[in-house]
Amino acid sequence: MIKSHNQMDKRYKMQYIPAKTIVTRTRDDSWFGTDYTMNIYKGCCHGCIYCDSRSDCYRVEKFDTVRTKENALEIIRDELRRKVKTGVVGTGAMSDPYNPFEQEFSLTRHSLELIDAYGFGAAIATKSSLITRDIDILKLIRDHSPVICKITITTFDDTIAKIIEPNADPSSTRFEALKKLTEAGIYAGLLLMPVLPFINDNKENIVNIVRLAGKHGAKFIYPFFGVTLRSGQREYFYDRLEEGFPGIKDRYINRYGDNYQCTSPNSRELYRIFAEECEKHKILYRMKDIIRAYKAGYEYKQLSIFDYD
Repeated sequence: MIKSHNQMDKRYKMQYIPAKTIVTRTRDDSWFGTDYTMNIYKGCCHGCIYCDSRSDCYRVEKFDTVRTKENALEIIRDELRRKVKTGVVGTGAMSDPYNPFEQEFSLTRHSLELIDAYGFGAAIATKSSLITRDIDILKLIRDHSPVICKITITTFDDTIAKIIEPNADPSSTRFEALKKLTEAGIYAGLLLMPVLPFINDNKENIVNIVRLAGKHGAKFIYPFFGVTLRSGQREYFYDRLEEGFPGIKDRYINRYGDNYQCTSPNSRELYRIFAEECEKHKILYRMKDIIRAYKAGYEYKQLSIFDYD
């Protein structure tokens, strides 16, 4: 059932922002093979110190305040049924679809019901264990279209996670969510990014993440051994570094200056170790292999339901 924002306002105070469109065509399907992008919420309250979505270029004011797009479900329904082609709808790029408000509002859950109803696939990125609530719908989608769930884990150490991702679920809880997804037959794995230079870019962290991923059933891990920094985001990141890791800010400034991409000095060695561990645990880590694996068996079915002009 689609609830109007007025119905939900009677119990919860949520800020709404106008939106003309929500499900948009992706410009580049090389990122996990998604065809469409969907962001229901704007802003995020996980408080991750490195979040790229804080960057000035995205023009998200009051980023830590979660807002939702007005009449989001009605817009999504209308847009999905008008699409000429079905495909995989990705969510979680700009704002976590499983922020704390989702527990009550269920906008992500209802959007997945619409994705199922109109024959689309789903690709979800999150740091929240709340995704396991929607396993029932993900299984329905999986029956006709590709589904991939990406749980972001940057450190195996809950203590460090609390500093760099203060309001997100602990890493240990995210590993348990991964296990529930894979045990339910959902294609799921990890986003190992960012790996922050001078903080979690070490052999111990990488080896433990891969081993725990294997233990919890991960089908894939996709990494980035570094962090990206842009105007707006960089200033916030440096302020938080001073609070949580005194002295590290100066190391960033001295090594990277105003560079956008701050690759770990250990990136080559870490990737070698990472790849060896993934091979050992039979975990995919190359993008083309991940896309091929989660879409396997759907190619003919997807093509057969496309409506061509």
